[in-house]
Amino acid sequence: MTARNLLVRGLLVGLLAGFAAFLVAHEVGEPHVETAIALEEADAAAEPAESADTDDADEGTEVSRGNQRTWGLLTGTLAVGTVLGGFVALLAAAAVGRLGRMTAVQSTAAVAIIGFVAYSLVPFLKYPATPPAVGSGDTIGSRTSDYFLLVLVSVVAALAAVHLARTTAERLGGLGASLAAIAGYVVVVGVVAALLPTVNELGDFPADTLWSFRVSSLLTLATMWAVIGAGLALAVDRLAKADRAAAARRELAASL
Repeated sequence: MTARNLLVRGLLVGLLAGFAAFLVAHEVGEPHVETAIALEEADAAAEPAESADTDDADEGTEVSRGNQRTWGLLTGTLAVGTVLGGFVALLAAAAVGRLGRMTAVQSTAAVAIIGFVAYSLVPFLKYPATPPAVGSGDTIGSRTSDYFLLVLVSVVAALAAVHLARTTAERLGGLGASLAAIAGYVVVVGVVAALLPTVNELGDFPADTLWSFRVSSLLTLATMWAVIGAGLALAVDRLAKADRAAAARRELAASL
């Protein structure tokens, strides 16, 4: 099993994960996006119309909703899934044999779970996805920078927690080291999340539509990570079996 072999499989698994995420986003998430856009257009219709020149300029650069919710969405999820699959595969290759007594399959699954929690779930809990018509355009820059700062802190804290668990496993035992690492991660990320500003720009947007949109967004993320984790675990299992079979053949040949 080499990093190159796992990387190739990670890219392919990521491509499949991107397609699975597209299906979930299209079937579960897009109806709520359409509802949000309808609300946004209704609010815009109640405001004074802008100049004809501005309208013409907007129409010239506008991408149709049909393309946004199909080819545009598919292209985005495939690109993100492929890159994410390759990156997780490299981390999984580096983790094999370095996470205590975990097998290659177990360490790969652990990498995927930790990645989902640190990179997607925890930042989402502080800064959940928002549909169109929610949030001020004047604060999008600060909201984006705060979100990615939390992502960076969460990922670095997760890596530090894994290192802490590895270095304290002999002294505290596997369970004790894991609990200490989780506690350290929760404290660091919790403090940073509390210090970062809270975004509350919902206005009078319907709570049920917002909730449904956020649930569908989280489900899309979970689908992508689940396919990547399961696909890579299966790929690692097959590669490990192939390596064991090759080693057995070499031993048999050497004994003849």
